[in-house]
Amino acid sequence: MRILVVEDDNLVALGIKQGLIRAGYTVDLLESAEDAEQFLETASFDLGIVDIGLPKADGLTLIRRLRSRGETLPILVLTARGSMEDKITGLDIGADDYMTKPFRLPELVARVAALIRRSNSRAEACIRHGRLVLDTARHMATLAGEVFELTGREWAILEMLLLASPNVISKERLANGLAGWDKDITPNAIEVHISRLRAKLSEGNVGIRTIRGIGYRIDAEEQ
Repeated sequence: MRILVVEDDNLVALGIKQGLIRAGYTVDLLESAEDAEQFLETASFDLGIVDIGLPKADGLTLIRRLRSRGETLPILVLTARGSMEDKITGLDIGADDYMTKPFRLPELVARVAALIRRSNSRAEACIRHGRLVLDTARHMATLAGEVFELTGREWAILEMLLLASPNVISKERLANGLAGWDKDITPNAIEVHISRLRAKLSEGNVGIRTIRGIGYRIDAEEQ
């Protein structure tokens, strides 16, 4: 899952990035509303975290502009402005959640996970698929009742597959979910990760099907 953080305080931005990376997310940082608006024209994300007090146009202006052009990206406002009026304004113009600084990183990670689940029409933290369970709140997976060890990228791919299920997810979408602007995730790399996941999942009779020319789908439990 790929998250855009728009925050001009470098220390705060880096702290958020490190915490989200530890939770299994890919994170890109920008310092201004103008840069964010421009990059969102060509790049896609699963969620945006936006500060209000940005150097030129503020975060509320950014949200208004994004919503006016039809951008449905889930947005979490993270700001020092904590009055009820500020919160109401932020939510009214299209933010999906609102947190004030100072904040606790575990709560931020939990809210990020909840917003992403909600945007994919999932209510529970645990995503179940046959004998596979992905607990997005505790960042733990089990297969056939046993702890299921995954690398960071394997977790990200599996989470995207499960959230998309029963639909097919494209190779390009998987690559975008893994890659920040400073990284290059090739189609071959996606195939390698899928192959390794298939081998691991086979022990629990869960399959990943290749839909030629389109992408991948995680199948119902194989009998």
